[in-house]
Amino acid sequence: MDPNDYYTDDKCQSRLYIGNLDLRITEAALIKMFSPFGKIVSEDFLWHTRGPKRGEPRGFAFIQYSTKEEAKLAKEKMHGRLACGRPLVVRLASEKYLLETADQSSKATGEGHKMHLSGGGLGQTSRSAKIAAIKNKLKSLEEESCSTKKQKQTDNIS
Repeated sequence: MDPNDYYTDDKCQSRLYIGNLDLRITEAALIKMFSPFGKIVSEDFLWHTRGPKRGEPRGFAFIQYSTKEEAKLAKEKMHGRLACGRPLVVRLASEKYLLETADQSSKATGEGHKMHLSGGGLGQTSRSAKIAAIKNKLKSLEEESCSTKKQKQTDNIS
C-alpha cells in the first residue's frame, strides 16, 4: 500500500487531532466544544494507561467528523482558541502525522514509517499495529515533554 493513499483517504481528512488540552478539560467538555461544527462520529480522548499518571488525561484527543468539510471548519474556528487559558492545537490527523515525521530524527521516522506501513490493510493485525504505533508515538512524546521530568523523578524513587 502506498503511504500517500492513507492521507487522501476521506476518513483521515475528517479526523482532527486536538492538542495542548488543559488537564481540567473533560471528555464531555471537549465534545461540547467541538459539536457545533458538525456531526461527531467518533472521539478518542487519550489517557495515561500506566505509571504514576495512570487514569489522568494525556492532554490530547482525536475527533472524527462525518465529513471533511466539518473537520476543516472546526479546525479553522478552534485552532488557537483559548481553553482554560491554553491555546488549542487543532490539525487534521493526517497533517499531524506528516508534521511529526518531518520533525523527528531519521531513526524515529524510520520506526514510525515501518509501524505505519505494517498497519496498512492487514485485517486483524492492522488494528494492533496501529495501537502499537500510537503507543510508541505517545512514549516518544512523553519523553520530549517537560512534564515527564517530574514523572521520571517519581519513577526513580519508586
